[in-house]
Amino acid sequence: MAFWTGPYASKLAFRGSANVEQLAKLVPLNYGTTLKIIEGERDVRPGITVHRVGRHTAGLQIVSVKTASGTVVLTSDASHFYRNVETGQPTQIIASLPEMLAGFDTIHALAGEEKLIMAGHDPLVADRFKQVEPGIIKIA
Repeated sequence: MAFWTGPYASKLAFRGSANVEQLAKLVPLNYGTTLKIIEGERDVRPGITVHRVGRHTAGLQIVSVKTASGTVVLTSDASHFYRNVETGQPTQIIASLPEMLAGFDTIHALAGEEKLIMAGHDPLVADRFKQVEPGIIKIA
């Protein structure tokens, strides 16, 4: 929130990634009781934890979910594609390369041996997990 309303969000390197209309809707929510900004790592529900990792963009968080099959890691933009996290090669827009590489390590550590990783934008998610019906994939 601080980054996207701060001085660097309007720079050419980040400007194309912003959805200004949606970001503008967050400001009034921040003054009410609807939005809760979570910094760092925190349990949001039993078995569901958000983790700050970096830094494709500032404030990036991933979600880990404990299941009977192991811990599922929802990478969001921390790993757009499996090739990012599996080869250590990030996307082109990076706020901090060292923090982004450390984020890959965090993803692997959270996923454990089961490697239940769901890359943020990869169509291979549908190949790596069981499709229950069109558009619905069972991850764990």
